[in-house]
Amino acid sequence: MSSSKILTGVLIGAAAGVVLGILFAPDKGADTRKKISKKGSDLKDSLKSKINDLIDGIAEQIENAKNETENKMDEGMEKVASAKAQIKHSLS
Repeated sequence: MSSSKILTGVLIGAAAGVVLGILFAPDKGADTRKKISKKGSDLKDSLKSKINDLIDGIAEQIENAKNETENKMDEGMEKVASAKAQIKHSLS
C-alpha cells in the first residue's frame, strides 16, 4: 500500500474521530459548530501542507531525473564523438 493512501486513511480517521468527539461533547450547539469549524480549518491546513510537501518531492524527483538524463546524453555524445575520431584516425 502506498504511503499516500496510508496518510489519507490516517487523516480521514483522525478527522472522523475529532468530529465524533466534538459532537458527543456536552457543549452548546454554537460552541460545537465553532469547534467543528476550527478543527476542519486545522485539518484543511494540515492537508494543504502535506500536499505541498508531496508536490515538492515529486518536483525534486523530476528535476533529478531531468539532470541525470542530460548527463547521460552528454556522456553518450562524448562517446559518439570519441568513436567518430577513432574511426577517422584509423581510416587515415
